[in-house]
Amino acid sequence: MRGKSAVGAALPVLLAAVLMGCQAPANGGSEDDPPGAGGTASASAMRPSGFGAVFLAVDECSSFGTSSFTEVSCTSERAAARVVARHDGRVSEGPPCPATTDFVLHISEQRPSHDEDGDGAVPQGYACMRKLQPPHPGDPGGGGGPRTIVGDCVYDSGGGQVRETACNGRGKQQPEYEVTEAVATRTDCPASTALYVELGGENPVGCARPL
Repeated sequence: MRGKSAVGAALPVLLAAVLMGCQAPANGGSEDDPPGAGGTASASAMRPSGFGAVFLAVDECSSFGTSSFTEVSCTSERAAARVVARHDGRVSEGPPCPATTDFVLHISEQRPSHDEDGDGAVPQGYACMRKLQPPHPGDPGGGGGPRTIVGDCVYDSGGGQVRETACNGRGKQQPEYEVTEAVATRTDCPASTALYVELGGENPVGCARPL
């Protein structure tokens, strides 16, 4: 996943920024997040009536859950995260979530009794979620979220691969590199770069320095 290994030798592998990895624990967070933190959740929930015309539309809220979740009023005590972007189709085929997304909810195609347009169907899609309360794993250095961005830290997970971890050292793994720049090609990275990270977007290469 990176251009260089932890010992400085060149590696031909770039880090793929994971948008829809199924690695969230039961609390809906990544492995380094506290209970209730971000991660990727997958569910097949029926839409409750009374919360807007579209199931989990932008600015609507959800409860937490990995095997199931519900749309709830953002003023409800059960509300845990807000939709910052919403797309139909598969995550792998659609637009990426905003950079500071905390986690992604995957919405299976449904045919419940209530839906957004009354045709008896909720299409397959995904919602990019931002927690209502900190900590935010999708923030730079937060150690989680579906995307790797400038300011994030990673560690060598073996086999020429690296994974994201919190820059403050409070995760299960200590940070070894920090992504300091996003550029178009590897040759645009500064000489101090020890690792290359695939970020996606207009500047898909992350330049990482050792900590």
